[in-house]
Amino acid sequence: MTTYQEQVAVEATIAEREWTAALGAVTGRITDCFGRREPRAPAREMCEAMLMEQDTRNCWTLAEALGHSGTHRLQHFLSRAGVDHDTARDRIAMWTAGELADGQAVLVVDETGDEKSSADCVGAARQYSGALGGIGLCQVAVHLTYATARGHAPIDRALCLGADWAADEERRLLTGVPDDIEFATKPQLAAAMLQRVRALGIPARWLAGDEVYGGLELRRTARTLGFDYVLAVRADHRVDTAVGRLTVTELAARVPKRNWMRMRTGHSPKGDRHYDWAMLDIRSNDTPDGRDTPGGQDAGHSVVLVRRHRYTRELSFYRCHSVAPVAPVALASLVDVVCRRRRVEKDFQLAKGVAGLDQGQTTSWNSWMRWTLISMPATAVLAVTHARTTIAAPPGHRLIPPSVREILRLLRITALPSPRRDREHVLHWSAWRRHHQHQAAEAHRRWNNITAAATA
Repeated sequence: MTTYQEQVAVEATIAEREWTAALGAVTGRITDCFGRREPRAPAREMCEAMLMEQDTRNCWTLAEALGHSGTHRLQHFLSRAGVDHDTARDRIAMWTAGELADGQAVLVVDETGDEKSSADCVGAARQYSGALGGIGLCQVAVHLTYATARGHAPIDRALCLGADWAADEERRLLTGVPDDIEFATKPQLAAAMLQRVRALGIPARWLAGDEVYGGLELRRTARTLGFDYVLAVRADHRVDTAVGRLTVTELAARVPKRNWMRMRTGHSPKGDRHYDWAMLDIRSNDTPDGRDTPGGQDAGHSVVLVRRHRYTRELSFYRCHSVAPVAPVALASLVDVVCRRRRVEKDFQLAKGVAGLDQGQTTSWNSWMRWTLISMPATAVLAVTHARTTIAAPPGHRLIPPSVREILRLLRITALPSPRRDREHVLHWSAWRRHHQHQAAEAHRRWNNITAAATA
């Protein structure tokens, strides 16, 4: 046992050193994005407080954990302070990609919803969210994750404003939505993020996403920008083949039994996961203008990738394109991209579970942008720390490599400050919370009386 503990002690020391260096590097990149000196300290404090061991994360709980006497500093930072959050977002993304980059980096696009209790929050509406498991009052945002063999972390996000919401001038004015922000579909938001990635020079080869992002518009944008893609499509998606136009389900039914290949697609403590795979040639319909070869053939190669569950025989379909000719050996590369697509789900779990992504009680455009801006580097720095620690630590003795959450547990006893919990401070915040809750209840009561009298 002593040997195991010594190994963990080494990892804890390395994680502390790497966390301190990474946090200093990323905050140093965005120093000049703040109009004044005052917002800089809350930004770093919030980044650390997001990862403290707490039940919930909002302005009240973060301010209490940091030892503040009230929420005014954090609320000023979120809503009113001069912060160039777009430039900060870009610099955080470049730093994250620079730390994790490899030659086969995958950009994974997906959306998630955050349940809200009030329709006054920017973008909040009754809409479908997979995170909620159905339709509910929520904010939905499209996120972009950067995934490589070294690690993965979110590098961009865009809030979805529904068509009705985006056209409501009163709501836009009340929540401070900029005039240049208009209604855009999820694939259009994803396309804008891909364009930013290219403009920033972030190295990435692949784009991956679920069925929402498998449409013609985004596929053509990806190819215009020079990305190969592996995008999920619905079972009734139609493709052009040498024998005519077929649905992907009809195409899969033509695969001979001997042409299915069983491949390992992941590993967990319970064992390896295996699926059966097949790859079928199709004709491209998303070639950007002027990109055809002189012979009239589409540049690169387009295929449909079919995944079949070993036991249930359930099928999943992925439309793929690569600028390199696809030989049988390339099946492993495409399957690897499909597996990396799951990383965005892990990022959502981490960002929501330990970095407060969905817990900010933000109502305005600025506060949403800045709350997510703080959650994003908190998650990214944690991912980079995990990558550096895993590489630097000596091989373990009958120990599996530490997970990101395990690294966080070590950081909470080494590098991260502990939430303030002395008796005087706790009593102060108990009184502060109850007083403000009383004021809020009184305000609601008065408003209800006014509206009741007006409708009588």
